[in-house]
Amino acid sequence: MYRIIEKKTLNDTVELMVVHAPFIARKCEPGQFVMLRVEEGGERIPLTIADYDRVNQTVSIIYQVVGYTTRKLAAKAAGDTVSDLAGPLGRPADIHPGKKRILGIGGGVGAAPLYPQLRKWQETGAEVDVILGGRGREFVILENDFRTFCSQVYVATNDGSAGVQGFVTDVLNRLLAEGNSYDEVIAIGPLPMMKAVVGITKPLGIPTGVSLNPIMIDGTGMCGGCRVTVGGEIRFACVDGPDFDGLLVDFDECIRRQGMYKDMEAHICQIGTGA
Repeated sequence: MYRIIEKKTLNDTVELMVVHAPFIARKCEPGQFVMLRVEEGGERIPLTIADYDRVNQTVSIIYQVVGYTTRKLAAKAAGDTVSDLAGPLGRPADIHPGKKRILGIGGGVGAAPLYPQLRKWQETGAEVDVILGGRGREFVILENDFRTFCSQVYVATNDGSAGVQGFVTDVLNRLLAEGNSYDEVIAIGPLPMMKAVVGITKPLGIPTGVSLNPIMIDGTGMCGGCRVTVGGEIRFACVDGPDFDGLLVDFDECIRRQGMYKDMEAHICQIGTGA
């Protein structure tokens, strides 16, 4: 059992939870994730490690309350426990000294896995900028946290309630048109957003990392459910990723696969609510 140390509501559908997990906190790196079960016999869900504290032996997870299991998780409070937290899983993000300027782009809850990566890039000596996006102000998360180490923080919202009205790609196009150059772009968020970012950076030859979150069952490469095509070859997001070279990802296939089980997921959610 893993005890919940802290729980915080970030907006109407997104929550942050700090969990005491000594062995995971000791080993995890930016880019990795955990498989969580709320209760014995429950569904396993993958959640990115949004932060970690090796001294206090905790890891932080950020999740969107969208389905049966995340609603069960949302019902938990500080002091409660969750049944299982397996990790760290996946490959750490490829972060190393030598690059001078990095641009991160986070869409919605994609800001959560982006946060530890950009912080570590800054620790290597790189100058780091970030673009955060969301449907409205309430969907832009961790803005103040990014401001503690990013040189520039840009915000774009669909309704214009924070930052500029538009998409993160509008800000990216403006920055590039103004002559800004980046050694690498890291985009994490909805698949259409990451695809759109790569559509801009690929013709310019800007290395672009993305984080893929297809359906996962076990998180160890055995089920094959999280397969993606990268550079024309099959990869598994749980063991080969979740971070990949975005210029090589077949986003159209990822998007098609992501929608395969929508009807089934909706049915399970109805069962969970008694509808």
